[in-house]
Amino acid sequence: MNDPLTGAAAGSGELRRRALSALVLAAGVLAVSLVGGWPFRLVWALVAGLVAYEWLAMVSRRNAVPGGIGVVLAGLALGFAPVSATALAGVSAFAALAGAVLTTRLAGRRWLEASGVAYALAFALVTPALRDLPSIGLPVIIWSFAVVWFTDIAAYFTGRRLGGPRLMPSVSPKKTWSGALGGAVAGTLGGYAVWAATPAAAALGPGWAIAASLSASVLSQAGDLFESAVKRRFGAKDSGRLIPGHGGFLDRLDGYWAVLVFAGLALFLTRLEF
Repeated sequence: MNDPLTGAAAGSGELRRRALSALVLAAGVLAVSLVGGWPFRLVWALVAGLVAYEWLAMVSRRNAVPGGIGVVLAGLALGFAPVSATALAGVSAFAALAGAVLTTRLAGRRWLEASGVAYALAFALVTPALRDLPSIGLPVIIWSFAVVWFTDIAAYFTGRRLGGPRLMPSVSPKKTWSGALGGAVAGTLGGYAVWAATPAAAALGPGWAIAASLSASVLSQAGDLFESAVKRRFGAKDSGRLIPGHGGFLDRLDGYWAVLVFAGLALFLTRLEF
């Protein structure tokens, strides 16, 4: 029989590890976002490589290391290629979305590996394209972080506090409707607060900012559920062990991936060239 006090202490320790890891990662990603330029692109190319490695390791370890390295190199090469950043972000977002859809329908190892590569490249190509947007690049990046972080934190604590019916028990048994709603409210408010504080807020009415933040918050949670479904399919509890208390980079960035795809498609469809 488990000792309740021991279990509570273990839970408290795990929460502290999660919080410390999250703070370190948040500080690092905010710092490199402020710098921008090639350091920002390099960091996200490395992140894409780690995500590809974790995905490929779940499917088949045969190509995990070369696949991860290949994604880093492809992300850097394509990022510096003489191609419209808008077009590159749009194509990458479309490919990532197609890869996610194919993952739910196909069983062949090579198809699943290709889907993972397309999934991962969005981090290397869409994120720098958003950061390089003239005058609004940094606010857009901070907005995307705020929506995902507020959603994730509020969903976790609201779900634990209120409990209630499960959101999708066959995919993620611990997620609840109360957590999903709490996360959506917090993500929307957080995203709107960031956008309202930027000079570009005057050009975009509050209705649009709220709608975009709400959509991104819902998609962030959908991305989380999708990654949970992928892990369940391959019998993995976590995508990796690189982040104490959080598992792997794929575990930590599943929601952010969905927001990136949303933003990349929006960027492409509005035909904003730069």
